[in-house]
Amino acid sequence: MFRTDAPSPAAPVTPHAVGGSDEEFKAALGRLAAGVVLVTAHEPQTDPDAPRGEDAGMTATAFLSVSLDPPLVMVSLRAGSRMDDLLDEQPLWGVSLLARSQRHIAGRFAMRGRVSDRLLFEDLPYRRGAHTGAPLMGGALATLECRTEQRVEAGDHILVIGRVLSADLPSEDGEPLVYFRGKYRALG
Repeated sequence: MFRTDAPSPAAPVTPHAVGGSDEEFKAALGRLAAGVVLVTAHEPQTDPDAPRGEDAGMTATAFLSVSLDPPLVMVSLRAGSRMDDLLDEQPLWGVSLLARSQRHIAGRFAMRGRVSDRLLFEDLPYRRGAHTGAPLMGGALATLECRTEQRVEAGDHILVIGRVLSADLPSEDGEPLVYFRGKYRALG
């Protein structure tokens, strides 16, 4: 018999994949090929003695188109990361869809314990986005400038949905850089 006055038992919290380990979960999703992008933003100047603010960048493979009308994209950021903190403070950012020849850029901005972002950008060809001021990589297959529309908490990540302010195709030639089974790869 069903009792309405009894408290319902709390559902068990399942922090990991049911029926599998973290390693199995990572291995399964590693079999999903993903394009590689560089997400960038310009941190406004906070020190009045500094000549300008700083640029920040991070490699991402969890990036996708969300909507055509309005034009929206989404990137997944590790909660509490430098890019998450920056995009929480200011809403303008850029995306460079990396070409296969730009594997070194993806690796540089994905390193753990890396040097300052200022040094990471130092010898790379880029232009500043007209709408965002974000660095957009020269030689990228495409570049986008975005303004954050929504931030959604999702486990240990933040999903940032951005409205596309501009899209450019600086390089008609080239193949995309792809990430598959834990390595950067080419199509074919």
